[in-house]
Amino acid sequence: MGQTPHIAVIGGGSTGIGIARDLAMRGLDVTLVEQGNLTHGTTGRMHGLLHSGGRYAVADQASATECIEENRVLRDIASHCVEMTGGLFVKRPEDSEEYFQKKLEGCKECGIPAEVISGEEARAMEPHLAKDIDKAITVPDGAIDPFRLVVANAASAEEHGARIETHSKVTDLIIEDDEVVGLEVEHASGEGKRIHGKEGGTEEIRADYVVNATGAWAGRIGDMAGVDIAVRPSKGVMTIMNIRQVDTVVNRCKPKGDADIVVPHETTAILGTTDEEVEDPEDYPEEGWEVDKMIDTLKELVPMLEEARTIRSFWGVRPLYEPPDVGSDDPTDITRDYFLLDHDERDDLQGMTSIVGGKFTTYRMMGEEISDHVCAKFGIDAECRTADEPLPGSEDFSVLRDYMDEFGLRSPIGRRSVERLGSRADDVLKTSDPNPTVCGCEGVTRAEVQDAISQSGSDLNAVRIRTRASMGNCQGGFCSSRLASELHGEYDESIAREAWDELLQERWKGQRHALWGEQLSQAALNYALHSTTQNRDNDPADGEPVDFAAFDSGVSASDASGTADVAADGGTRNGD
Repeated sequence: MGQTPHIAVIGGGSTGIGIARDLAMRGLDVTLVEQGNLTHGTTGRMHGLLHSGGRYAVADQASATECIEENRVLRDIASHCVEMTGGLFVKRPEDSEEYFQKKLEGCKECGIPAEVISGEEARAMEPHLAKDIDKAITVPDGAIDPFRLVVANAASAEEHGARIETHSKVTDLIIEDDEVVGLEVEHASGEGKRIHGKEGGTEEIRADYVVNATGAWAGRIGDMAGVDIAVRPSKGVMTIMNIRQVDTVVNRCKPKGDADIVVPHETTAILGTTDEEVEDPEDYPEEGWEVDKMIDTLKELVPMLEEARTIRSFWGVRPLYEPPDVGSDDPTDITRDYFLLDHDERDDLQGMTSIVGGKFTTYRMMGEEISDHVCAKFGIDAECRTADEPLPGSEDFSVLRDYMDEFGLRSPIGRRSVERLGSRADDVLKTSDPNPTVCGCEGVTRAEVQDAISQSGSDLNAVRIRTRASMGNCQGGFCSSRLASELHGEYDESIAREAWDELLQERWKGQRHALWGEQLSQAALNYALHSTTQNRDNDPADGEPVDFAAFDSGVSASDASGTADVAADGGTRNGD
């Protein structure tokens, strides 16, 4: 055909960004819009598990089979985002032997490599497992960084010509003659927040086709089009511990239930999860009882969790979809499979398809199916290449190198940098400028921070998802001011302060429900650093913000002779 179709993708999570990359690689013109940062929704609140499929091998074998297929693909195309930790399904004495055998048989039926080991062998792998663990099943589970993966997909999509717009909320769909022909979008204001594109204000984006990939928010987009998309959001609570209590994914081998998995993730461990249906995907409760419940339950598998420090908790909302004729009462009964809803076929509304359900591990597969669907709509014969072409950072990247000597970075800082950057390490770390460590908890250097700022502008939360800076034990207590200072030179003080405040607020949201013991002490220390030492509450002794410009004028002759002293705001005042 003559003109290249323009496709608008709504949603900047793993599914949306995977679709944008796939379509752009096939040569279509793509614009993606996301109401917040990339990973703003469910993707940024998942527990970091690269599924082997073992968790679904008994109750949802179709999903289990998809997971092991995509597990293998992601290991190849996203090597710098994946840590193959391996996984264990462990059995306690009170757990069902019958279910244990069903799990083993289910794994084999789904093509998931699985082997039974003794309790002694399991504890040799993970010394902190409970001493009364009977036995375990090994599976190829892994840990995956959702932020790094989504950003890599976005970079690839842009390299192939896609336009990616973050902080851009869809306020309405444009419908003409029973066909969706575009979007009305409101772009947030605030210098530096665009990846590229419009800055602030509203925009009408015309498109030949619209893909709704908003996950738990899909029903809201459906309402704008006058169609019913019955997503059933299911809330899952996760808790982040201060260290890695295990280096292998540990699952409890029992039927569905809350608090049954520990995932080692970067420098921490993530405990999960609950499964509770909610009315609104943004309806997060204020109570923190799930955190206590998580630790009390999982200490039966890993006893040392009882003494560990909880650094934050967070809530994710699964975008579960159930066909209307099923009607399950329990969200844990709903399949984790995904569904493609062609609104022309289903609702007599042309120009839009929604994709709902699914899991993070299968995001690429979902992107391939809907991209096939869109291409078929326009008679385009173009093969999917996303399963074969590595993401930026994973090209020709098989062995992590030690950069201690080459780049003057102390191990393990060099190793951590290369783990995050992958094959981009040379481009980012080879610099003649000083390259100190900005975030000590996660080993993030100035070079990485500046690279992230060049991609995301002044938005320090966008820098965070690209680098993990401020995501370690201190939760930004020591590094947030350093991150803000890295904006100096390109952005003025007011922008840096706003970005700093936004970062601190985002860090605080996850700590509110973990304020006891040592973590309460850490939170008090952070408060002292931010509000007292760094004046983040803007409340110095005289009730006015500090006039930093006064420091630049130096000390006058009269000051030196003792006729004036230094005022509380940093300027000078006459002595009495």
